[in-house]
Amino acid sequence: MTPPGSAPAPMTLRWSGWTDVGRVRKNNEDAFLALEFDAREARRLGKIGESSTQNADFAFAVSDGMGGAMAGEYASRIAVEKITTLLPRSFHLSAKGLNAGVNDVLVELFDQIHRALAYVGGSYEECAGMATTLSLGWFTPGWLYFAHIGDSRIYYLPARGGPLRQLTEDDTHVGWLQRTGKLTEFEARAHPRRNVLQKALGGDNRYVEPQIGAVGCEPGDMFLFCTDGLNGGLFDHRIIDLLREPEASSGSANRARRMVEESVRSDGRDNATALVVHLV
Repeated sequence: MTPPGSAPAPMTLRWSGWTDVGRVRKNNEDAFLALEFDAREARRLGKIGESSTQNADFAFAVSDGMGGAMAGEYASRIAVEKITTLLPRSFHLSAKGLNAGVNDVLVELFDQIHRALAYVGGSYEECAGMATTLSLGWFTPGWLYFAHIGDSRIYYLPARGGPLRQLTEDDTHVGWLQRTGKLTEFEARAHPRRNVLQKALGGDNRYVEPQIGAVGCEPGDMFLFCTDGLNGGLFDHRIIDLLREPEASSGSANRARRMVEESVRSDGRDNATALVVHLV
């Protein structure tokens, strides 16, 4: 980690993303975002890439929409599109190391997305009840700031050989039961109410209270952003194995795609999305 009193060194990020409709659903209501931004603009990135935080910050996010007809797809897309408008205005906060300011920006961002979804859902009958989960990570030199609501997840696999950590908490009663030791990982997966959300953006939720946090970063660390359809087909130990697998030497290597395809083969009852970010 960075010595006390010194500025964090720029980080090089290598990422890959993939999404799949699964074997049961007709529509893919998941969405993911890879974004590079500075004080002037935000630039959408491709499914695979590598870049440095020397002159820009990065945001990665996954969302899982819900609602009738096409409303779930619209909800998740609205969430990721909104991210591109607010973060460039907040770049100077991270550049100055203003942690409290970053947290305020993330809370405001989630509130704006919630208001947009509530407006659209209340204005168009076909969008009534539209809602989405959102798990967002903001990378700046030395740090990942994150905000989360719902049951999508952000995992952290430290470079120093520590255990896989789920940074986010599932906003479900089943998630609470697992966190408090009342259910095992296997029991939680089989629970009939595992997908019943207590919090989401939009829908009938009156208040938005996202989980906000931060974790220090160093080369070798890995992060996985995923929707519940991905971890529904992969146990934690398998996620670790896939994250630690050597990347293929070809330029088209996509670790996230390998994870999604294995999850769909194993389960496939839901849309599955993964974004893998590796600090190199």
